[in-house]
Parts: sequence; structure tokens; C-alpha cells
Amino acid sequence: MTHWSRPAVLVTLAAAAILMVTMGSRQTLGLFVSPLNSTTGLGITAISLALAIGQFVWGAAQPLAGAAADRWGPAPVLVAGLVILALGTALTPFMSSSLGLIFSLGLVAAIGSGAGSFSVLIGAAAQRLPAESRGTASGVINAGGSFGQFVFAPVTQKLIQAFGWMGAMWTLAVVTLAAIPLVAMVAGRGTAAHKPAAGGSGVWKAVRDAMEDRSYLLLHAGFFTCGFHIAFLVTHLPGEVALCGLSPTVASWSLGIIGLANIAGSLLAGAAVSRYRSKHVLALMYGSRAALIALYLAAPKTPLTFYLFAAGLGLTWLATVPPTAAIVGKLFGIRYLATLFGLTLLSHQVGAFFGAWLGGIAMEASGSYQWMWYADMALSAAAAAVNLPIREAPVRMAPAAA
Repeated sequence: MTHWSRPAVLVTLAAAAILMVTMGSRQTLGLFVSPLNSTTGLGITAISLALAIGQFVWGAAQPLAGAAADRWGPAPVLVAGLVILALGTALTPFMSSSLGLIFSLGLVAAIGSGAGSFSVLIGAAAQRLPAESRGTASGVINAGGSFGQFVFAPVTQKLIQAFGWMGAMWTLAVVTLAAIPLVAMVAGRGTAAHKPAAGGSGVWKAVRDAMEDRSYLLLHAGFFTCGFHIAFLVTHLPGEVALCGLSPTVASWSLGIIGLANIAGSLLAGAAVSRYRSKHVLALMYGSRAALIALYLAAPKTPLTFYLFAAGLGLTWLATVPPTAAIVGKLFGIRYLATLFGLTLLSHQVGAFFGAWLGGIAMEASGSYQWMWYADMALSAAAAAVNLPIREAPVRMAPAAA
């Protein structure tokens, strides 16, 4: 970042810090499934459905939040998102029915988290950076979300053990509110201030044009599979660990290792999109997931196996975001990047809905996740294939400075 201006560095790091909070709290919800079930007796399927709806709503909020940020700037959208996320998290301990859980986690918290997530944050940074720096910036912002998972997973498990799952929820709500002061840096005061759009017709034309583009639709298809994969694991990995007779600590550390490894994966992905075609980066990532799942299924189920599996998955976990955002920017420019990338995230979360929900159904129907692993492996291989026909020009390296 040495060649960047100070405001550009600040907005990138502040966006990464906000994503650390919104994604860190969201990606550790799987740790609450067992204690929630023990307290409420709602059953794994009902709790999985609430989390699955949350996955979909988080994605549905992305293009709406992106469109609002494209028109009025990111600051009001981010503040509202953090407040709503804190509210939904704080309300959850008071819910004792499936409908109540759907309301607090599936709707309120998911809407808040979506408004403070990738589309708004990456869109805000892209508006303030030259084209050659946007890939690196998206990698840094993405790494913030991964670092949040690394930190929040073991800390949340300790909070659950120390204060119970309700106390842990309330603590996460307070931490979310503490991120609000960072919004001022993302808002880009001064010369970097966001200029609101004069009208809303442009964004809808951009959406219509994008939906007629075959490459954009192929990108959606691959990202659907990414969402299925991540939501299944983040929701049901603790259950898989329990089926193997291992401690819940193995699950929390596995989720933490995924986040830690994805810091490196996100930074590598951000750098790779400046050198290679993003569609090839995505194809390699998705293909590696299919291979890793096959290796996991063949390996003995020990703590070391889960830690190595987590490390391998973490390298591509959310590292798909920088190349996906880069392709959207290359296809349509950055004026409506927050909106158009938000729509790809909606596809991601439609897949996430099925990953979280079907995992619960598979567990209650068969007592294991075996068929989900097979489906996940097949979808990962398919995602690698559908990215290859995407229309993307070769990367042109910028000349070295004298």
C-alpha cells in the first residue's frame, strides 16, 4: 500500500475492520446450534431453517444495500446495518419458538449483517482507488472478514462456556455497536467523499444489461455453489465434529483455522487478480475444494484431520470474493459495482440457504452428513467448469515505475 494515498489506506483498513465484526459474528453461528437446541428443544431442522433463511436474507440485502450506497453513500447504510445486526443478535436469547428465531436471526440480524458486508464495503473502496489497486484492496477487505472468523470462533466458544449462549449473544451485540465509529473513515470525508447519484434510473438499466450478459450469469452459477459449500460447513461442521466423537473445541478451532488460512488466501487472491485472469483463479479455487473434500472423506476423523482440512479449505473460503468482484468490475465498470456485485452475492446466498437447510434435513433423516459431502464435492467440480467460459480479457501488467 506504499503507493496509495493516506485516505485510500484508511478506507481500506476501516472497511476490513467492519467486515471483521459483521462476518466474524455471522460465521460463528454454527457454534450456537447445539446449545440453542438444548435450551429450546426446537430440533436441528428448525434451527437450521432459521439459519438458512438468514443466509438467504443476508444475500438479498446485499444488492439493496449496494443500491442505497450507490445513491446516498455508504455511511448511512453501514451505520444502519451495524445497529440492526446488534438488535437482532440481542433479541435472539428471548426467542423460544422457530418463528421467533427466524425473526431475530433469519431476518433482523441477517439484514443488518448484509448491509455491513462485501457489496457496500468493496464498492466504497473501489470508488476511491485506481483500477490497478482494486484487486489488492478487495483482498485486504476480504482478509478482514477472515480474521474476524479466526478471532470470533474460539472467543465465542469461550464466551458460551463462561456465560452461556445467551451471554455470548449479548456480548456479540455490544461488539457490533463498537464498530460504528469506523464508518466515518469508510464514508470518505473530504476530497474522497461519495457523490450521491442524481437519480435511480441508471442502476436499474445497469441491472437489466447485466442480467442479459452470459458471463455474468455464469459467474452467478459458480458463486451459488460457493455459498452452498460455505453455509453447509459453517452451520454443520460442529455437528460433523460431534458425530466423530470429538470435543466442541475442535469445531471452534477448525472454524478459527479456516479464518486464519483465508487471510492468506484472500491476500493471495487479491494479488492474483492483478496478474492472472480472475476466471482461472476461480476455477482453480473451486476445483481444489472438490479434491479436499475427497481427501477428507478418505482420512481418519482425528483432530489433526479437521485442522488440516480447515487449513486447506481456508485458503479458498472467502477468497473467491476478490476475483468475483474483479470480473464484475471488468464487465460493467465500478459505477454500480456495489449493486451488481450485491446481486452475485444474492446468488451466493441462495446456494447458502440450501447448504444450511439441507444439511439439517440430511442429519435428521440419515444421522450423518455423508450425502451432503458428496453433493458438495460434485457442485464444487461443476463450479470450476462453469467459470472457464466467462468473457474476460487477458490481464495487462502496468509498466514498472522508473
